[in-house]
Amino acid sequence: MKIIKKFNILILTIAFLALISCSLEGGESLNGASTSSISDDLSRGELPQAVSGVISEMRTRINTQVDVQSILGREYYYITNSDPRYEGDVVTGNLDDNTFYVTQAWGSRYAAIKEANLALAGLENTTSDFSPEEIAASRGVLNTLKAHELLMVANNQESIRINVADPDNLGPFVGHDAALAAISELLVSAAADLTAGGTSFPFSLTSGYAGFDTPAGFLKFNKALTARVEAYRGNYTSVLSLLGASFMNMTGDLKTGVYHTFSLSGADIANPLFLALNQEANVRMVQSSFITDALPNDTRVNKAVLRNSPKTASGLVGNYDVYIYQSNVASVPVIRNEELILLFAEANMVSNPLVAVDAINVVRNAAGLGNYSGAQTAAALESEILFQRRYSLFGESHRWIDMRRFGRLNELPNDRAGDAVPAYIPIPRNENQ
Repeated sequence: MKIIKKFNILILTIAFLALISCSLEGGESLNGASTSSISDDLSRGELPQAVSGVISEMRTRINTQVDVQSILGREYYYITNSDPRYEGDVVTGNLDDNTFYVTQAWGSRYAAIKEANLALAGLENTTSDFSPEEIAASRGVLNTLKAHELLMVANNQESIRINVADPDNLGPFVGHDAALAAISELLVSAAADLTAGGTSFPFSLTSGYAGFDTPAGFLKFNKALTARVEAYRGNYTSVLSLLGASFMNMTGDLKTGVYHTFSLSGADIANPLFLALNQEANVRMVQSSFITDALPNDTRVNKAVLRNSPKTASGLVGNYDVYIYQSNVASVPVIRNEELILLFAEANMVSNPLVAVDAINVVRNAAGLGNYSGAQTAAALESEILFQRRYSLFGESHRWIDMRRFGRLNELPNDRAGDAVPAYIPIPRNENQ
């Protein structure tokens, strides 16, 4: 039986960072033995390694993506002695299309997509004794994860490649609306496979998928992710239907959901978004309006911790450290119940404002706030929902995307003359559109 070691999965990651040339740094082709052993005939022993590789790769450079999106959303600034471009290029919006804050997230997300495509090809070509239900369930998982990674790219860039299964014949770039439509279609297809996938997977998932580690459970994650995509598309009727089939729970734990997990064991990695408090060399410092705009007694402000002394850099001043993750093995959410409840409120804000307010109050009350007492117009509820999302999902890569999709980027604060918030991050220069 062929067994693919995790090292080979990492090789695939490196390979896809050179998306156009499709070769490893050492010149080894993407069609080498480690890739063809997966795609040509996926064995029962290789499938768990392939799925594990995709899930692992989804975490790569997650810190770069979250940091850039959080800076652009004016949630926090990242000050690091190793690279002043976070406080320079990213804050000013003067983005270089050939540097790390553009290329790293793009390359890592497409590396995970590449690994998923190889495993999907292997399922198509397998001669192993998988049952039809096992193949369907596996395909449903892989396409859901692939759709998530495509969405992460679409959240950054205005146009992306959807079809990248053949590295020698990459599909065209498509605009943002078409990309979201394609991602939604992929999730719907994955949901059909999960529905036909029997009662168990022929592999194990990480602890971050606890409660979602069967086809029926994973389907609820799929529906939640699709609801996010449909909210981005403004299809609120679909959002409500999808949320009803997801794990949304108005009386449940707001933290319930799917997570990226980290550890210090073996070849695993630590949470790269963790920083100890009161550091000087590397600081994620909260943008001041997060504190000044907060309502009294809002417990979500605890995600910001007052520093022993202010941090200053290039005219930016931070009195508070970001402290969302309090250890280097803390899990990072992919999607969780609190977001779903706020998506439910958003989907109802025009058609059923009373229901929207009930959902808003679930989140407000959990944060120690009283019920919403403002106007129940669509405009007022939109502002309230965006406000609640700002505090509930702080530092989770939502604020910039939210303000863009509602046409409100001009409301984000700039602390220095000449700073600006772009609508999108450039496509890497070597993509040769």
